[in-house]
Amino acid sequence: MIVLAFFSALLAVSVNADLFHFDSISNVSTYYFNYLYCHVWEGECQPNQDDATQQVPAGNMWSWLSQDYMGMMTNWYCRIGQCCDSGDCRITNNITGLERDLQLKLHGQHLAQSVVLKAIQGFINNPESNKPLTLSFHGWSGTGKNFVARLVADNLYRDGVKSECVRLFIAPFHFPHARLVDVYKGQLREAIRDMVLRCPQTLFIFDEAEKLHPGLIDAIKPYMDHYDNVDGVSYRRAIFLFLSNIGGATINDVALDFWHSGQNREDIGMEDLEHRLRAESMEAEGGFAQSELMSGHLIDFFVPFLPLEYRHVKLCAWDAFVIRGVEPDEATLDEVAKAMLYVPKEEKLFSAQGCKSIPQRINFFLH
Repeated sequence: MIVLAFFSALLAVSVNADLFHFDSISNVSTYYFNYLYCHVWEGECQPNQDDATQQVPAGNMWSWLSQDYMGMMTNWYCRIGQCCDSGDCRITNNITGLERDLQLKLHGQHLAQSVVLKAIQGFINNPESNKPLTLSFHGWSGTGKNFVARLVADNLYRDGVKSECVRLFIAPFHFPHARLVDVYKGQLREAIRDMVLRCPQTLFIFDEAEKLHPGLIDAIKPYMDHYDNVDGVSYRRAIFLFLSNIGGATINDVALDFWHSGQNREDIGMEDLEHRLRAESMEAEGGFAQSELMSGHLIDFFVPFLPLEYRHVKLCAWDAFVIRGVEPDEATLDEVAKAMLYVPKEEKLFSAQGCKSIPQRINFFLH
């Protein structure tokens, strides 16, 4: 009866919209039937594709529904499914959980902890925001940029990075050929529009963003700007995260200067780094410097991720062991940390790989 009611409602919506397209109705009906079967009745579902290659349904299958009608369908879905304070069962917006995870699971990143939490919390608590939230994460590989993006997804959405409200783009993987930039532009615009139509509070993550073609960034610039809507769709509740290695050396230099002067790394403030990251992003090779994202000042915060020290590597190792159900002793943690490469050559202060290879390294100690 519920499925019959759903299809009747879907047919009524399409007739009222004077846009009766059988193929579109079939696609949307199939999509929602699968969604209801998986998430309301908890049937056996096909496993999701790998996060990095997960594709938004192809084609302009949602364009025949206005955002008002999509809102009606979302409300209808929530009435027959779980009742959610947010009005959308896919969205949890657990700010308390995000704060706890950033404090307990992210090591050596006091600036990222503070800035990310305040930016996300302020955005979520302000439904009248005049633009989407755009954050740019900067730092060496292994310092926690992807990890924080995952924590954000896990706490804002019921299904985390697997949510249909979250989309990950890896620049060299999804957009590898410069000669196809015009094709990628159309695909990216369509993917963003379709995602926001399905889930107004959508999280877009662009990894290795420094490798994005400037034309691609300019193509999505209108979605991050101060517009009421673009093509009849509002993007003001979307969140954009750009992850890059730009500024990594600058961040490390500042951290090293603080160490040389006897100051605590926790005394490093945003005023010591953010303006440098902004300047370096505008001068760096690749898409950032040449794009309207920078010239239009559309990035709300440049978030620095500091290089990790020996003590932070040990904390990462502890977490990795605990996840595997093992409580390591201090000697084992020291063995793992000592196996990492540290720079600069003289001081050997910072882990060259951050914590990136820790989960693989502990396999040696578990067998």
